[in-house]
Amino acid sequence: MKNMKAMYSLVPILVFLLIWEIVARLKFIPGHFFFPPFTVVIQEFYNLTVSGILIDNFLCSLRRVLIGLFAGSTAGILVGILMGYEERIHKIAHPIFSLFYPIPALGWLPILMLWFGIGEMLPIMIIFICSFFPVFYNTVTGIKNVNKDFIKAAQTLGASEAKILRTVVIPLALPNIFTGLRLEAGMAWRVIIAAEMVAIPTGIGALLMRAESLLRIDIVIVCLIVLAVMCFTFERFFICLEHKMTRKWR
Repeated sequence: MKNMKAMYSLVPILVFLLIWEIVARLKFIPGHFFFPPFTVVIQEFYNLTVSGILIDNFLCSLRRVLIGLFAGSTAGILVGILMGYEERIHKIAHPIFSLFYPIPALGWLPILMLWFGIGEMLPIMIIFICSFFPVFYNTVTGIKNVNKDFIKAAQTLGASEAKILRTVVIPLALPNIFTGLRLEAGMAWRVIIAAEMVAIPTGIGALLMRAESLLRIDIVIVCLIVLAVMCFTFERFFICLEHKMTRKWR
């Protein structure tokens, strides 16, 4: 049954690709050069992969995303747990985080360029900022939404604060935490592409900008396909991880 559902979900995609190919081949849209057929895009994807250009730039972007994502998510979870569980710390620190939260991640780019220069640290810090806030706020929300009766019951049974946090509060807050992880997983790729387009000479975003300057629409589409696939893959990874970790009490 699951295999059948998966097959049916592929049908709209296949129909879309077929329409794309037909429209491009029959030149319904003026300018074949600016609207290449899907098969031409796949051919260019193969050429870029074989030559190593796509793989090298992809690995640069992937490394930056993984480092920034891990660091930002870890910091967001730890700070979120601390502020969500300790009301006094929440009252002190919440106004500060509320002040910085509305600033888009790319809004930090000019000042980060001055602080870190044009190098590997710049996109990693952008991803860190992008990853931190969604995870942080969802963690705080998840901690605060835990039923207080569960905490009181654990205290009545003699559990320490550390054990209550580890065995009651954090497990019950996991769905909210994973919501933040899913949100920033896709956003991290969107932000890294934008940062590489503006300030970094390597990566998928930089490759996309070079293709645009050369009017290589097929390469631009290849880069966009890679971006879409990675956003989808990262989001699915966290969905699967959430189901695995919360299966016992779902």
